[in-house]
Amino acid sequence: MRKFVLAAVLAALALAPWTGVRADTPLLEASKLVDKAKWTVESFKQNKERHFELFQREMKTAAGVAIFPNLIKGGFILGAEGGHGVVIARQAGGKWGYPAFYTMGGASIGFQIGGQAAEVILILRNHGAVRSILEHQGKLGADMEVTAVNIGAGMEAAVTANLGADIVAFSKAAGAYGGGSIEGSVLARRTDLNEAFYGPGATPQGIVLGNKFSNPVADGLRTALDIR
Repeated sequence: MRKFVLAAVLAALALAPWTGVRADTPLLEASKLVDKAKWTVESFKQNKERHFELFQREMKTAAGVAIFPNLIKGGFILGAEGGHGVVIARQAGGKWGYPAFYTMGGASIGFQIGGQAAEVILILRNHGAVRSILEHQGKLGADMEVTAVNIGAGMEAAVTANLGADIVAFSKAAGAYGGGSIEGSVLARRTDLNEAFYGPGATPQGIVLGNKFSNPVADGLRTALDIR
């Protein structure tokens, strides 16, 4: 049952950009997503709550980040979440590279009710976490063999018990939702957006690790990520 629900979530996310009266072209969708990612970073940097101070500290040593400007979660008994975002890594010398496009989706079963729209940034603390996301499509904490902890509004900023975590997830949400975790969510590549933004043959590995592709539209995001 879990596999069926998860497959349905990912299928719906894959079709989402093409539904509605006026769907964006892949290039326009990718450009808008990069811009939204930039404003999510700026919003987190300007937030004065305690756990966002931890975000600033984690960013200074991060190997990479995954940014999801609009992660939707909701459910009644069956829960589902999903949204599109970007993954970007720090290059040799400390500068940020260019973003690859991804979808995050997940599903859960249990007593839960409510709905939530959240801005989520995953801090990828080491290069192993970056490579796991780029080289595998699957669940965080399972297929990718990385551990994740969640820091959100109303939660304590201390993560001393989770110093071994590969990923720290920071979120800012509107709405109410009971239950859920980033670990167990599925990350899937958006080949259509990657190729629309960079050209044919653009892959997450080539974009993020290979430094083979660039697009000046992403320069604002790269500047926003430069936290010292």
